[in-house]
Amino acid sequence: MKKLFAVFTFLAFIFACLVKIKRDTHYFKLEKVMFRSSKIQEDAKFTILQISDLHNHVFGNDHERLISAVQNTNADLIVLTGDLIDKTTMTFEHILPLVDQLTAINEHVYFVPGNHEWENGRTAEFFNALREHSVTLLNNRHTRITKGSATINLAGIDDPGTEHDNLGEAFRDIGNTHYTILLSHSPGIIKQNEPIPADLILSGHTHGGQIRLPLIGALIAPGQGYFPTYDKGTFHISDGLHLYIDSGAGTTRLPIRFLNKSQISLITIAGVTGVRQRAQPTRTNK
Repeated sequence: MKKLFAVFTFLAFIFACLVKIKRDTHYFKLEKVMFRSSKIQEDAKFTILQISDLHNHVFGNDHERLISAVQNTNADLIVLTGDLIDKTTMTFEHILPLVDQLTAINEHVYFVPGNHEWENGRTAEFFNALREHSVTLLNNRHTRITKGSATINLAGIDDPGTEHDNLGEAFRDIGNTHYTILLSHSPGIIKQNEPIPADLILSGHTHGGQIRLPLIGALIAPGQGYFPTYDKGTFHISDGLHLYIDSGAGTTRLPIRFLNKSQISLITIAGVTGVRQRAQPTRTNK
């Protein structure tokens, strides 16, 4: 009887793990995080929807679940922080219709490349297709976005992992008056010797480890090896500079997630009252 109970318990555990893997891999959550800065007027705010590391994954028929979530956020702009496709993706039949739906919802859609775009073999074709579908590529470039009386700088760095980054070009003549956000697919950009004249870096790439264990967290992340420090969530890098890593929506190599649900992120940048102070996150996920 004890053996039968042990077998039943083991099978129940395996079944629960499989259910959890399916839900974490094929259903996503909306993660919300807020940063405040005196560079933003106290009554103003910007909302930014970040989608990262999709790896050609499709949520629902023709991304219907993802598109519904995007519409509900009513974000001021959408940023795509790399690896929309996988290096093995041979056709863009899934990703370009999604891009069309995103640009139909919001005309402000920005993209920085990830390592998988550069390793795909159809890199130039994909970048041209994004431009033709009304996406703005911020590969070592920046732009300025104004909403009412508030203005932010949005800079983008090309993928550091494949050595296409150029911080000097990305921040050329940008100034430091306005709140500045840097899009970088890899959080490894913080290891550069050059100073990063930004208030916030939005990254992906790590997948949050993709598979996580209780008490341990992420087992491995690209560019960091085992038990990575910068896995997901918000990190204070230096005075006035924070890093936020979205754990991504898709998978690569192993097509599973565990204890690390697929996600997209809604980042709010809001003003503060009183004297000038550095930006502070109101929520940290690790």
